[in-house]
Amino acid sequence: MTELIAVALITVLAVISPGPDFAMVTRYSYLFGRGTGLTCALGIALGVQVHVFYTMFGVGLLAHHAQPVLQGIKLAGACYLVYMGWKTFFNRTPVSRDLSARPAISAWRALYGGFLTNALNPKTTLFVVSTYTQLVSPGTPWTRQLGYGLFMSAAHWAWFSLVAWSVSSPLLRRVLLDHQSVVDRCVGAILVALGGALAVAQV
Repeated sequence: MTELIAVALITVLAVISPGPDFAMVTRYSYLFGRGTGLTCALGIALGVQVHVFYTMFGVGLLAHHAQPVLQGIKLAGACYLVYMGWKTFFNRTPVSRDLSARPAISAWRALYGGFLTNALNPKTTLFVVSTYTQLVSPGTPWTRQLGYGLFMSAAHWAWFSLVAWSVSSPLLRRVLLDHQSVVDRCVGAILVALGGALAVAQV
């Protein structure tokens, strides 16, 4: 029971801490609406399973000690965030307020965007690896370890779905789109800053 509480507490704290996932869900939600934001949140939850998979199969121990592996993940994630931030910052295309029409981007692109944001996020790498190596006992049944991984994904999905639901609410979305150029620059600058900070961070 102590192990379960520890994993749950660490997961919740890690999920709600601001970072690339939050910025990306915000971007998709106000630009393209609730459905796209929720799809991005699902992609983030699926991305968590990448980290859970290699951690449960022992690769997490290697990644924990192999600096080149983490450096590669870090740089790939940084490049992706800077790219998305650059696109957002210099976006000059007005966004349609009519969400009854077909979304400007496909569900696949939103899912893929959320997935990449999390799968290439070394913060999630370290969170999952440290949780399994420091909090989960080696004798914990495989099924329970799998359950922890599914809980991590579920927590990410629930939190970022809430973020998407809130940002895409009619009132807030209307306010954001009334100032789209300013919001695009702010969100774009945040993504670029996160990417730059990630590139120079020590992992």
